[in-house]
Amino acid sequence: MTSFVHGIALLGFEDFALTQALDPHATLAEIGLPSDVQDGVISGAQFNALLELCAQRAANPLFGLQFGLHQGAQALGNLLYAIQNAASVGEALRALIKYFHVHSNGAQLQLECHGGCARLLYEVTDGEAHSVRQTVELAMGISAHLMHSLLLHAWKPRGLLLRHSPGAEPGAYRRELGITPRFNSPVNAWVFDESLLNMPLSAADERLCQLARFHLEELARITLQELPGHVQKLLRIWLPHGQVTIEQIAEHLKLSPRSLQRYLQAQDTNFQALLDDTRQGMATRYLRDSSLSLTQLAGLLGYADLSAFSRAFRRWNGLSPQQWKRHQPPTPTAPRSPAHPAADHPFD
Repeated sequence: MTSFVHGIALLGFEDFALTQALDPHATLAEIGLPSDVQDGVISGAQFNALLELCAQRAANPLFGLQFGLHQGAQALGNLLYAIQNAASVGEALRALIKYFHVHSNGAQLQLECHGGCARLLYEVTDGEAHSVRQTVELAMGISAHLMHSLLLHAWKPRGLLLRHSPGAEPGAYRRELGITPRFNSPVNAWVFDESLLNMPLSAADERLCQLARFHLEELARITLQELPGHVQKLLRIWLPHGQVTIEQIAEHLKLSPRSLQRYLQAQDTNFQALLDDTRQGMATRYLRDSSLSLTQLAGLLGYADLSAFSRAFRRWNGLSPQQWKRHQPPTPTAPRSPAHPAADHPFD
């Protein structure tokens, strides 16, 4: 399965690329990404390739780390609402871990505790990704910023473990993070005192946290591959009540219309194609199985009038609805009730 990353993961890319003497639009185009990529979805391979390309072109091996620190926790998008409104640091991290696949399904977060020590682990799980140094270091920069925003001066990590070898001299990492990582470790992880997980978050809003989690639960149930089917389900429910627009569907999913269209395009479809396909399937089913008038059917499919429905039907089938119905085999007649067996006797 192709992994994806939400476009919000490139929050602030244009400004940061300029500080690195890079042309942000040309760099995005080289990877095959549009300038408004932040409003859509990115394949994990493209995201990884973009960071690697930027590090190479800028001659900056710490590009990913510095970009992550520049972005901060805002790069987590909607996940931030559930995190910031949790009751404690531990609850905030568990919410991040639970819903992280909504943000990116090509990586995994874990929280381990042992002997008074906690580890927040990050692992790239996309088998198609090659060199992931920049992606990992970006994630570590974002998570460092997140932990500092939650704990302020109490954030004093015991260590940072990185699976890869250093891309720059260790002192450069220390200047960025205030700590020298242990490279060539078995895992990628921030290590800190377990007691920090119990620290309360003073800004917690239980109601807002519940709303954020409800929204994330809904998104978590709808994978990128399932999204077209989910949109069609909504169309089948809503069309009998009038015209349905992409704005209405997007609002229900708490997405912008542009983001919804981009997600659908990632699955080789678009809203108009799904609307057309849904209407066509509903039309043929109703024509076969019901005695609705064509005017009533046009209304059930969300068309403003019968002529608009008739034009669409002719485009789908090359025939008018009346002609199409005449070409269909007759509906089989239900067998008569066995309560009157004489009526079926072959000698009557």
